[in-house]
Amino acid sequence: MLLSNQVALVWMLLQLCISNVHSKLSEVIRRVFSAWMGVNRGQVNSQPKRPKLSSTARGEVTTPSSVNYHFTRQCNYKCGFCFHTAKTSFVLPIDEAKRGLRLMKEAGMEKINFSGGEPFLHQKGVFLGELVQYCKQELQLPSVSIVSNGSMIRETWFQKYGEYLDILAVSCDSFDEETNQVIGRAQGRKSHIDNLYKVRNWCKEYRVAFKINSVINTFNVHEDMTEHIRGLNPVRWKVFQCLLIEGENTGKDSLREAEKFIITDQEFQDFLDRHQSINCLVPESNQKMKDSYLILDEYMRFLDCRAGRKDPSKSILDVGVEEAIKFSGFDERMFLKRGGKYVWSKAEMKLEW
Repeated sequence: MLLSNQVALVWMLLQLCISNVHSKLSEVIRRVFSAWMGVNRGQVNSQPKRPKLSSTARGEVTTPSSVNYHFTRQCNYKCGFCFHTAKTSFVLPIDEAKRGLRLMKEAGMEKINFSGGEPFLHQKGVFLGELVQYCKQELQLPSVSIVSNGSMIRETWFQKYGEYLDILAVSCDSFDEETNQVIGRAQGRKSHIDNLYKVRNWCKEYRVAFKINSVINTFNVHEDMTEHIRGLNPVRWKVFQCLLIEGENTGKDSLREAEKFIITDQEFQDFLDRHQSINCLVPESNQKMKDSYLILDEYMRFLDCRAGRKDPSKSILDVGVEEAIKFSGFDERMFLKRGGKYVWSKAEMKLEW
């Protein structure tokens, strides 16, 4: 009986030893495998070092309520401070673009803003029109908007697609034609200002809310735009401080050299003070712009601008919205602080047409 108990005890000790060896061996194998995978991922998909992960990357799910889709980089203007330049001519096939937009809707998107480049340039606005109609008619988004320089828009586009569009924003940095020429906000000697007023009238006729975007820089920072803005009466006048983005409008790989356009924070504030009587003015400093926008590029990758450059995520078409948005750098609190959430459906604006 004693021998039997001793054998049982030895057997138990042997099992414990085997279990302990197996556990430690498993841990060694796991660490070696993880290190090997990390090295190989770095070789296959090396990217610039990112800033500290945002709350989205730490596991908090972000709802992409408002998304800016820059589906093309091509443009017919040459604005010297442009921070989304024509580095490629790629545009997704429309079926893939629609698939990505549906994924965004399923993830919680309420507002889509189409931009570029110049979004009316590709297929003379047909591609854009079909996406606008799809988002409003099929996806039933509360708000569909466009940012354009206005030069390529035709009344026939409004006749076909105007009912599906909530907001059209036209970029205008100056109400002096020579200043627009210096900035590059022009094509030939055509009047950008005359065209702006023409588009404004079409928006009123076809019941589209009209908005103006202005980039404040060294060439327009002392201008007083009050009279024109009041005459045009936009629903919003978005006023941006000129911003540098590495690889886009500054640095060795950039297509623009925007340093000469940069103004100080105080100069920007002086411009805002000069126009404080305009109720529809919405100011956006550099800090607000960097991390409060969800931007999709032409491949449907989120662009993280926090480090002063555009670091892309993987495409939502490949990994889905929830995974890609973790690397967007999006600051939802700043988005709300800058007034990103507003009455953005024309049905709710109660505008007098």
